[in-house]
Amino acid sequence: MNLAFEQFGEIDNPSLIILHGFFASSRNWRQIAEKLAVDFGVYVLDARNHGASPHAEIMSYETMAADVVQFIIKHKLKNVTLMGHSMGGKTAMWLALNDSELVENLIVVDIAPIDYKHSFQPLIQALQNLPLAELSNRKQAELWLAEWIPELSYRQFLLQNLVLKSTGYQWRIDLAIFKHNAPHILRFPTVENGQQFVGRTLFLAGENSRYLRKNSIETLFPFAQIQIIPNAEHWIHVQQPEAFLNAVTDFLQF
Repeated sequence: MNLAFEQFGEIDNPSLIILHGFFASSRNWRQIAEKLAVDFGVYVLDARNHGASPHAEIMSYETMAADVVQFIIKHKLKNVTLMGHSMGGKTAMWLALNDSELVENLIVVDIAPIDYKHSFQPLIQALQNLPLAELSNRKQAELWLAEWIPELSYRQFLLQNLVLKSTGYQWRIDLAIFKHNAPHILRFPTVENGQQFVGRTLFLAGENSRYLRKNSIETLFPFAQIQIIPNAEHWIHVQQPEAFLNAVTDFLQF
């Protein structure tokens, strides 16, 4: 699939690809990308079914990684640094494990190569139940969702996917596709025995997040560094952008 993307910095600089998380898009990484573009040619991709990228019924890590491989080959990128957050981190890990020759550096943001047990279904159902035809402004949507999604910042993040068309408000994403694929997003594909990525790898974790499981990393990524970002939860790059950027740039200045 040909993915939509935003590009920052000079294309002759070393290449850095950023992969966002579930329900997010390239726009959520613009400020970080602009800062990293001083030293890198930065490509922030919209995953399939997200942002401006095409929709598809299948949204597995195998297919999302294949989309990124196609992007790397199409744009003739070499010695790529691959950075992914959450769902994007799992996509990046799967790509690095299976197409290691394309990846020079791997940065995984607050996620591990494991299956998670929580469910996205109540969240997606709440979004599906939002009475779009009754909305006259985004504030109404925000207030309507408050009962099911108490955290204001997360509601506002999700509502970036709500767009105003000539016929009224619509979801930019296909919630039916998201609902069908949500269990796959929580899992990590089965890795063959002995399969590893032996390149330079950095795992970043929020101090107050529970997503990163240290004991799940060493087998697949034997040379990985792990760094904890203080006073951060899952959205490290939003909650602690300066500390996040320092960690990334320090790792890449080798």
